[in-house]
Amino acid sequence: MSNAHPLFRHAFSDLLLGRGASSRRASSWDRSGGNRDFLTIGPGETAVLLDESGPGCVTHLYCAMVLPDLRDYRNAVLRCFWDGATAPSVEVPLGDFFALAHARTRELQSAFVTVNPGVGSTYGLNAYFPMPFASGARVTLENRGSAPLGGALGALWFHVDYELYDAPLPVGVDRFHACYRQERRTAAVGGRPNVTHHDGRNVDGSENYVALDTAGAGRMVGLVLEIENRQGATWYGEGDDMVFIDGGRWPPSIHGTGTEEIFGGGACPAREYAGPYSGFHLVESERFDGLVGMYRWYVHDPIHFSRSLRWTIEHGHANNFANAYASVAYWYQSPRAVLPPLPPYDELEPPLDGRYDAARDALFAAARRALQAMATDPDRAAKRLFAACRAGDPLYRGDFAAAIAAIQRLDTGG
Repeated sequence: MSNAHPLFRHAFSDLLLGRGASSRRASSWDRSGGNRDFLTIGPGETAVLLDESGPGCVTHLYCAMVLPDLRDYRNAVLRCFWDGATAPSVEVPLGDFFALAHARTRELQSAFVTVNPGVGSTYGLNAYFPMPFASGARVTLENRGSAPLGGALGALWFHVDYELYDAPLPVGVDRFHACYRQERRTAAVGGRPNVTHHDGRNVDGSENYVALDTAGAGRMVGLVLEIENRQGATWYGEGDDMVFIDGGRWPPSIHGTGTEEIFGGGACPAREYAGPYSGFHLVESERFDGLVGMYRWYVHDPIHFSRSLRWTIEHGHANNFANAYASVAYWYQSPRAVLPPLPPYDELEPPLDGRYDAARDALFAAARRALQAMATDPDRAAKRLFAACRAGDPLYRGDFAAAIAAIQRLDTGG
């Protein structure tokens, strides 16, 4: 059929005309035929979610836990290996890969990532980045924590949807990459530390926070940025993005005008929003103190590079704020990139205060009491478990005081 046919101009022509592909799924379904459709990953264990020969393309990743420990979202590390490589092209803590900034849950519907609600404390995490491979794909999940992944139930549900192709991949198809970086406290530069407006100058970008530094040729397609503003009720986001392409020096090829502009917001976003391509989906306080999370998908405007890409951002104007930064960069490139090493296990723990462990322990105890009754009274036990899930929802959003109150009402029948 000629490419000039009007059908090729249809918005969904790929769905009508595709040939030479077959669909597959790897998942946690119960091989015995029962309903235990989940995976248990013990401390220090690594589960293989997908091990397939190519050519093909991963099209969708999904996972869910019912009553996880918030630390699970950082203790679990997602890795993807393409074409027999022994080093990963994706190495990111599970929650951060799915845009759970600081291991806090927020519902999100966007072009590449969606976080959908379940009952109370359980959320479905979805990613739709196409991930091609020429000769094979291997996707793993490591549990670096001290307890089984999945908190009270110790269970993970997952799907990996993918395609296999009759013909080899075309020449020039780049591989998908994603990496995590963090700087637990940036160094404040200059004589006006932690002040929003000042007359400092940044003329080289050398002190900027770096989210991606890679050599090769490709396109950057996404960024999740997480900031913990430790300086109180003051706007932290005067920092500009500065993107250095193909070894270019000052001035950068791309120079922005402030943090909120990168993520499509008006001045100083004080409430949460989420759109198809950008969002401030986590805003802990309208006064700007505490935790924030934001994302930008470069769908219509990927950042192209032929030799190298260095994506950076100021932490405050002229880098004068001392805050905690973390990020996930998503990109395609050839040849395969060498990723920076993940921080040690104990440096990845999300920000939690003293109320978290007490609330988590009380919630898990309520869930386990419900599970103990499952054998003798499954209907009543299920209702009690659902009630615990609903009571725990504030815990996963980061409102530990509200979680404690809700769990106390649960224990007293209120």
